[in-house]
Amino acid sequence: MIFATTPQLTGLSQTERNQIAELPRNVASHDVRLAALSCMNSVEVGGTAPTEPLGFPFTVAAWNLERCLFPTESAVKIATSRAQVVLLSEMDNGMARTAQAHTTAAVASTLGMVYAYGVEFIELGLGSETELEFCTDNHNRLGFHGNAVLAATPLVQPFLLRLPGQRFWFLSGGDQSRLGERLAIGAVIQTEAGPVVMVSTHLESNADAAQRETQLCILIDSLEATFPSLPLLIGGDLNTGNHIGGDWRDETLFAHATRRGFMIHGGPETAMTTRASQITRWPNRAMKLDWFLTRGLQIAQSQIIASTDKWDKPLSDHDMIVLQISGLNQ
Repeated sequence: MIFATTPQLTGLSQTERNQIAELPRNVASHDVRLAALSCMNSVEVGGTAPTEPLGFPFTVAAWNLERCLFPTESAVKIATSRAQVVLLSEMDNGMARTAQAHTTAAVASTLGMVYAYGVEFIELGLGSETELEFCTDNHNRLGFHGNAVLAATPLVQPFLLRLPGQRFWFLSGGDQSRLGERLAIGAVIQTEAGPVVMVSTHLESNADAAQRETQLCILIDSLEATFPSLPLLIGGDLNTGNHIGGDWRDETLFAHATRRGFMIHGGPETAMTTRASQITRWPNRAMKLDWFLTRGLQIAQSQIIASTDKWDKPLSDHDMIVLQISGLNQ
């Protein structure tokens, strides 16, 4: 796990990113470069929030915001859930397709929350063909793309854990060529009954069920070793069944989580969590990818909230999932 924090991640120049793009496409070249970059080995922390611990019940939201094309509208949508902890994935920072914005900082500011942000990938291009339609420049200011935890209370001991993968996006990313691997980012938050570890994660889409189970296993192992007695909540896009002919019911990670003492929450079993969006224009492709895994927490309910604004415009290709926590297990 990485515990180094900074108020602002150090960016790479376009020349440095071009040099990464010209590296030999092999695992060793990727890993040596990634290990040398401070922006890939630090957690950015920022924002302001009240200092009081959270009282029960409180709500946690998890949302894959698909680059976060609409930071203000997305924050307004989150606010309607009354979530006091928010787990986000696919958050751009300094990307032409999202107007070079630091989308996590923008959402946190609108919500009056603190945040911890980690870079999952350095994007080496502008994105997919569809994403080019949204680009405001012909270059990325930073090229950061990652995950975040936001909260209406201080984030204690924020951390980042890069998950094991096959370097798919560096070796075979095509128009989405990237340096990096999937990650989990989290922190301890204080509740009126004691501390809880909250984790935002994003498992690999270009993988099979066994690889995703391995990623979850490594995450749980690391959390248990670092926070051995604390209640845990893991939330986000687990990419369950996200392959041709895939079905979330075939994912072995659920059985693994259950064996490790976790409860699984994803709203109604038959309700999917993806939809057609501004970027993802597949109206008939619906999947159930987004989940909460909890241990040591009393859960009142979980539900899925449509990711559309008041004019029915989709803000993401994922719906938001929310979970109400009523207390800690004693």
